[in-house]
Amino acid sequence: MLSLYGFINTCLKSLVIERFGEETWENLRLMAGVQETFMTYEIYDDVITLRLVQEACKMLDVSSEVVLKLFGEYFFSFCKMSGYDTMLRTLGGNLVEFIENLDALHSYLALSYEAMNAPSFRVERMDDGRILLHYYSDRKGLHHIVPGIIEAVAKDFFDSEVMMTILNQSEEDERTGKKEHVVFHMVQKEKVTKRKAQPRQKGSTEEIQAEKEDKEETMKRMMARYACLQLCPRKRSPWEIVRSIVMLGQGNLRQSFTPSYPKRLWIEEQAFCNAFPFHIVFDQDLVVKQTGVNIQKFVPGLQTAGIRLDEYFTIVHPEVIFNIQSIKKFINSQFVLKTRREMLPEIHQNQSTLKLRGQMMWMESLNCMIYLCSPKLRSLQELEERGLHLADIAQHDTTRDLILLNQQRLAEIELSNQLERKKEELRILSRNLEIEKQKSEKLLYAMLPTHVANLLKEGKRVEAGEFKVCTILFSDVVTFTNICAACEPIQIVNMLNAMYSRFDRLTNIHNVYKVETIGDAYMVVGGVPVPTDTHAERVANFALGMRIAAREVTSPITGQPIQIRVGLHTGSVLAGVVGDKMPRYCLFGDTVNTASRMESHGVPDHIHLSPFTYRFLCCLIFSHCIYIYDFVETIICTEVSPEDTDGGQKEEEKKEEEVENPKNHISSPSLCPGKISPDHLIQFDVTPAYESPTDFKHLHNGLHSDSISTKFCSIL
Repeated sequence: MLSLYGFINTCLKSLVIERFGEETWENLRLMAGVQETFMTYEIYDDVITLRLVQEACKMLDVSSEVVLKLFGEYFFSFCKMSGYDTMLRTLGGNLVEFIENLDALHSYLALSYEAMNAPSFRVERMDDGRILLHYYSDRKGLHHIVPGIIEAVAKDFFDSEVMMTILNQSEEDERTGKKEHVVFHMVQKEKVTKRKAQPRQKGSTEEIQAEKEDKEETMKRMMARYACLQLCPRKRSPWEIVRSIVMLGQGNLRQSFTPSYPKRLWIEEQAFCNAFPFHIVFDQDLVVKQTGVNIQKFVPGLQTAGIRLDEYFTIVHPEVIFNIQSIKKFINSQFVLKTRREMLPEIHQNQSTLKLRGQMMWMESLNCMIYLCSPKLRSLQELEERGLHLADIAQHDTTRDLILLNQQRLAEIELSNQLERKKEELRILSRNLEIEKQKSEKLLYAMLPTHVANLLKEGKRVEAGEFKVCTILFSDVVTFTNICAACEPIQIVNMLNAMYSRFDRLTNIHNVYKVETIGDAYMVVGGVPVPTDTHAERVANFALGMRIAAREVTSPITGQPIQIRVGLHTGSVLAGVVGDKMPRYCLFGDTVNTASRMESHGVPDHIHLSPFTYRFLCCLIFSHCIYIYDFVETIICTEVSPEDTDGGQKEEEKKEEEVENPKNHISSPSLCPGKISPDHLIQFDVTPAYESPTDFKHLHNGLHSDSISTKFCSIL
């Protein structure tokens, strides 16, 4: 199973977030079933990347060719942003050189990314002038990334446009198995910027004189350069000399350079083998003709005359058949050879196998191939494992410096990897902490008003405040004492929980504040802690919803719906936070006591209003030109003197008697609101002529049952 480093998946994630947004990436990640983040130096299965690409195609409704080409373009930009910009720019002076050196770049990166399985590239120049790009990879179906990368490189580095078409796509049966081989036809077009000729304007005499002096100064500089030129090895015409001077000024000396070779090689055979201690010369039959001194020390079998190179080595990269034709085919690639363990001396067989990395060069006059190489090592530890020392590597060989630098680089990578892991752990902990914080805040906001809770979290003192007008509601369960006496405690808890859960949902619907619950008593206020002009309306609507919600809860004794009393009163209160260990937002004042008495003097399944609350509701109706129609108003009136509000024991006995003998309750068929005296408390029920449960659809509290035919007034 192939694997990829997290750098690739991180690039894909960055592409989706930058082009399509965070939400798209989150949906894509969930659809593909992959983790949220990827470590740069961690190894991940190829299946993760392929799954992300497949789901992206489904989500965007495009082909895999479009997605992969887009990824190729972005991958080039992502590599530049990740610090590889200078490294990529120096690969070659043109696009072909850039591609031919990609394998060398991958070989260098393999020092840091040891498990990297990079593709291989080979450029083929045809006789008819065409340029073919051969792409080899162990991964199938990803070749559409190549046009995206090459086109982006050509546009950014070489200011040109490239058109790439697939000529052939096949699977080559190489030594290690089947590999994807795709041949691209590459056509490069240079961008020519045409400059418009500027019309020559007649200037002053001073400008003409300055231009003339500038030309003379330029000519003097050219003559000075000509005088400083060294004698050329061959005769050159005056025009060639002038042309070289001009091209030198334009920075094109490299294009006009012609190398000079000696008539004979001025180096001894022994000096050459010592200067290049790791080199091999072999003919077209792979017969070894010459080797460096140090490679003979570690592979003594190479000293045997007529030995074949493939008897002691295998080709690791590029993965080709070990013959002269395949080597010539990939002559521009960097070759990695590995010693065969069974051919080594016994003292070296327990050590790690030696790998050589270098360049193949074909010598046409000798009909031989020379392999200039050096040991492939990543760290000082690998140097020690193979029984090598820095002294075994030639002093001019940069492999010595590369090992030392990469030793530090590996330490930095390990440190970076640890930092990434810690960062991911902190991110997960931070996310979990945020979840727990939200849970705590939700619990806190359920106990205290939001602005009060925020002040307490900030360590500020919450001052008590007076609210000039608000509406308070109390409710309790009828015959709750009898229910408690006849039931198990768990049944009481379940009954109250079912009822209070429904009431709590109603507080959110009608935007009223739940103050507290004590036993079966439920206290709600409107207009506190946030003042509002519609406090009476909100609490009244909440009270109507309570009646319906209470009927959905059954008594554990009789199995019938429970009944509640509800009392409302409007007035002023003082509100503030009480306590430090378990702070509560409490209300104080006569309004609280009066609302409690309204509830205690109430009739089961009725809402008991004080005259003050009733007046607020009437003023709300008339001030907003609200019309009430098609209802029958039945007001059940009980006159209670203010001095009777302190007779608690008599009130409880009276309530029980009213519940047991509802016929003894005195009622009046009607009562005009204008005749209400402020010295009396009025108890009434509004009963319109709606019988069908379907008529409840205009209600916004959402709590009703088809078995309940409770009637409400219609307010338009």
